[in-house]
Amino acid sequence: MSHSELVERYAVGAQRVREAVAGMSPEQIASRPIPGKWSTLEVVAHLADFEIIGVDRLTAVIAEDSPTLPGRCEQRYAARLHYLERDIEEQLQIIELCRSHTTRILRRLTAEDWTRPGVHTEAGPLTLMQLLERVVRHVEHHVPFIHEKRKALGI
Repeated sequence: MSHSELVERYAVGAQRVREAVAGMSPEQIASRPIPGKWSTLEVVAHLADFEIIGVDRLTAVIAEDSPTLPGRCEQRYAARLHYLERDIEEQLQIIELCRSHTTRILRRLTAEDWTRPGVHTEAGPLTLMQLLERVVRHVEHHVPFIHEKRKALGI
């Protein structure tokens, strides 16, 4: 996949999340229709928190020489950052703003920039291209879970 194709997949990720939750009531968004799984709100809050982390990692690799990219524990974020008390619209806007901001930066990069490395504390060395692939796949991985919840709710 080319850099520009990956950037376009990244750019539409926020829209995919917004479309996945469209038409859901606040009660449906907060419900846990599948036992042992997060609610839609918790999924979107997780995506928003890790979108911020993703932007930090991407921009660090662009701006710095071989930066350290700390791993983060999603379970601790979910447990300690009050996901069920978040506002869904605010969370969607965070994802959208992070994506639009970073997309503008990514579209200006040279071919050489895509090989810039960072060192993830859990995954090891990653190029900017590999890191962006991970960020893109994160939303693509979680959106089907929202559709699964909608199906379980009959919507």
